Amino acid sequence: MTNLDLVIFAMIAAFLVFRLRKVLGRRTGNERPPQDPKAQRTGPRPTPAADNANDENVVALPDRAPEDAFIEQAEGALGENLRKIRSADPSFNSEQFAEGASDAFEMVVTSFANGDRETLRPLLSDEVYENFAGAIVERADKGHTMEMTLVGISSSEIIEASMDGRVAFVTVKFVTEQIEVTRDSAGDVVEGDPTRVTTINDIWTFARNTRSRNPNWTLVATEAPD
Repeated sequence: MTNLDLVIFAMIAAFLVFRLRKVLGRRTGNERPPQDPKAQRTGPRPTPAADNANDENVVALPDRAPEDAFIEQAEGALGENLRKIRSADPSFNSEQFAEGASDAFEMVVTSFANGDRETLRPLLSDEVYENFAGAIVERADKGHTMEMTLVGISSSEIIEASMDGRVAFVTVKFVTEQIEVTRDSAGDVVEGDPTRVTTINDIWTFARNTRSRNPNWTLVATEAPD
């Protein structure tokens, strides 16, 4: 290959580089990052700077507690004390509490009938647990078994409330329909009627330390209305 041939090839190479730069461009370090053409925009389009001029004046409002008509409209000592509980624990909601109390009621009476002390333990205060556990042991000592069917909870109504320091107390009246039967070791019925649905009224009091991170309430007292 002669020197003339080398000069010609060099000129051709320079020409090709020049054409490639015109077509593809040359990176300077200030280009926008490449975008995926398949990516879809999921957020709003950016607004002009003038539209965002007042962004610094926007103040995020604190979360409001859910509205609770029952607490706001409750009168007398019940209303006053429920509002005290709400003040100590802004997350307290009477409707949610009543629903949770109904779930706890079903769990407690079912576990008691089945003799399931392990499930009962975290749901009850020490005193109430000892009463329930004692009745379970006494029933077992007699060789008796209990069958309980919770047909339904007709109502769960908050009837009392109070605060003792940081501890909130809420009392609920339950009206339920149940079938309860106690049988001896031979399977004979010694108490109740397996074909009869009975309406039962119960008054249970639940307590919770409003400063505790544990959201669960504990059953601290039970009674049957006169």
